[in-house]
Formats: sequence, C-alpha cells, structure tokens
Amino acid sequence: MVIEILNPNGLPTGRKIKFNSNFLSNNINIKTKNHLIYLEIKRFLAAQRQGSHQTKGRSQIQGSNKKIQKQKGSGNARKGDIKNPLFIGGGRIFGPVKRKYNFKLNKKIKKIALKILFYEKIINKKIKIIEPFMLKEISTKKLRKVLKGLKVLKKKILIITNKIDKNLYFSSRNFKNVKIRNIINGINSYDIAKAYYLIIKENSIKYLENMLNKR
Repeated sequence: MVIEILNPNGLPTGRKIKFNSNFLSNNINIKTKNHLIYLEIKRFLAAQRQGSHQTKGRSQIQGSNKKIQKQKGSGNARKGDIKNPLFIGGGRIFGPVKRKYNFKLNKKIKKIALKILFYEKIINKKIKIIEPFMLKEISTKKLRKVLKGLKVLKKKILIITNKIDKNLYFSSRNFKNVKIRNIINGINSYDIAKAYYLIIKENSIKYLENMLNKR
C-alpha cells in the first residue's frame, strides 16, 4: 500500500512510502474482525474505569450494637441494632464495592485489532503522512495552520509521533478534536477507531511497522 508524503503545509513532496506487505493477513472474515475490535475496545474502556464507587454495609456503619427491642412480644417485626439496613442511616444491602473492571485479553488479539483498524484507515484513505516538523514554542496558532493545510481542521484526528513532543502536546490542548499519541507510550485501538483521520509523522512509520509486526 503506497501513500504520498506531505509537507507540514499539506503540499505533496513528490515522495511516497510503502507499508510492509505483511501489515495485515487477509485470512480473517468480516464478522471475526468486528468482534476482535469490539473485544479490544471493550477491554480498553473497562480498564479506564476507576472502580472507586462504594457504599457502606451494616458492618461499616458507626453505631451501637445493642438490640433496640426484645425479640418477641412487641407485635412488631424483629429488629436488630440501629445499623439495620431497613432503618434510615443503616447500612446498604448488597451495595457497590470497590472493584477492578479490567479483564484479560491475549496480546495477539490486541495486535490484530490494531492491524485491522490501521488497514481500514489505509483502504479508506484516512491516513496522512507528513514530514517531521517541530514546533519551537507552544503555539496553537501554528498548529492550527498545519491542520488547515492538511484540510483536517474540523475533523477528529489522532497525531502519531515516535517520541514525546511537549510543544506539540501543549499546542493541541485547545483543540477538542485533536489527540496526540506517541508510539513509546503506546497507541490503542479506541483512539484509532474514534479518529476520522490519522496524521503520522514520516519518522514514525518504521517504529509503527515494527510494533505491529512484532510477535
């Protein structure tokens, strides 16, 4: 698959880049592809959940353990102490407790899901490869000029770099539709699936291919 390389102003440089032919195996049917992507995105979103929500059961409520009335003879239902869940201020019955929502998924499935999503972006021409550029200072205006030249200003985009670029990151924070990811810290299927365009720096392609083709 061949993609033309653009400069930061969005103009063609006359150079092209070819992705590795082993980028994706075509022996996976559509239903399987969709299910793998679903599992990986579900795993990612589950891992983002904090899981710190909790209510107190009767053993965690502060109060007297004294039985508030005798067991029989009152004509009322049996009651224990004041921490009974049936009373106002008592513990909650089967309330939520702190937990982790993470679930395990094989590395192979994660890798295949990433490959499928990249392949779909390439087929649909939703990937733009640009020459490496560095912002000398934090400037939303300069980044806006780059995005306007690439004709992606109003689209949801994901910019992929091969290293941490603080100026680029801080310059992008005023754009709600722009997200920066570097290959060192990892890229995920959710961000790729959510983005309308992928903007990849030319010097990141080798790192990206190595990551996707690594077993």
